[in-house]
Amino acid sequence: MLGLYKRGKVYWIAYSVNGKRYRESACTTVKREAEYILTCRRKEAKEGIIPELNKIKDCKLSELAQDYLKWTERQRVHKTKKIWVKQLVEHFGDVNVKKLNSRSIEQWQSKRLKYNKPSTVNRLTGCLKHMVNKGVEWGMVAEETLKRVRMVKPLAENNKRLRFLTIEECNTLLDCCAPHLKPIVKVALNTGMRRGEILSLKWEQVDLSHGFILLDESTKTGERREIPINTTLEYLFNDLSNNTQREYVFVDKDGNPYKSVKRSFATACRKAGILNFRFHDQRHTFASHLVMAGIDLTSVKELLGHKSLTMTLRYAHLAPGHKRRAVNTLDAMLQYTQEAGCDKIVPVTHQNSPKHAAIHN
Repeated sequence: MLGLYKRGKVYWIAYSVNGKRYRESACTTVKREAEYILTCRRKEAKEGIIPELNKIKDCKLSELAQDYLKWTERQRVHKTKKIWVKQLVEHFGDVNVKKLNSRSIEQWQSKRLKYNKPSTVNRLTGCLKHMVNKGVEWGMVAEETLKRVRMVKPLAENNKRLRFLTIEECNTLLDCCAPHLKPIVKVALNTGMRRGEILSLKWEQVDLSHGFILLDESTKTGERREIPINTTLEYLFNDLSNNTQREYVFVDKDGNPYKSVKRSFATACRKAGILNFRFHDQRHTFASHLVMAGIDLTSVKELLGHKSLTMTLRYAHLAPGHKRRAVNTLDAMLQYTQEAGCDKIVPVTHQNSPKHAAIHN
């Protein structure tokens, strides 16, 4: 019978609905039963019934979120993802997943934009799309639903903010920091680590013998990263080494890791006369000074833990010397000579170095 075939011992059926081809297992090894199922599907096809929506049970987003969170735990995804899922459930939790569409999601985006940046809304939307995509893989959501959700376009983001401190401002800020905050700020300025990575830093991640900080599960991307320890941090960690019996590097008087330094950091900035500066901007400061010192963008990308070079390119304009050095390198390889109004290029060799370059006709 056309549209009927076997995979191993199990029969599969193939049919079309509105010009789209569908294949599914008949879940039987008996040919006559498979033929009956195929006949039923063809009858439904004539009525325009889409098979995925017909056979997939209704599922609320809160139910999908539970399975998704279990999956993130197995994949050891960063805790930020859990926060996003929680926020999505707060709004869409009681919504049947198959009823999600671009209109409902875009309306939600408009509401979020009143108190969130476009980049934050895009991260949440991306998380929602990924949840639905996994739902399709798990047989909980129809492909038609995923298509509708994917129609939502990302919002335009403004990533032009690049606030960083001069060396003098860095020193002033450190001088104005409270005793507990100063080492935290030193680590931020010398490593480019994120606030969460610093506050959750454990002594087992600090390898003074080999000179690096190991970031693994604690990173935002969940990817392994090694941060070299410079001389400043080597002295810092040695001074703090009397606390190595404690699990975390930076702890309060009760021995607990700091959950936030927002207030003390704002106070330090105010005393230093530094305006419009966030803790995260120390990461920009770290990267900006590396680029201005001539460090290549690929190395900066690896130190910051960026997934793509595109994120690091925001610092490229701080390195005009790169272009100048590139041209000077070419100038060192090729010597321009001029005679009687006629320019020629002469490759520089040991015999015709710039000091001994001859004019060729």
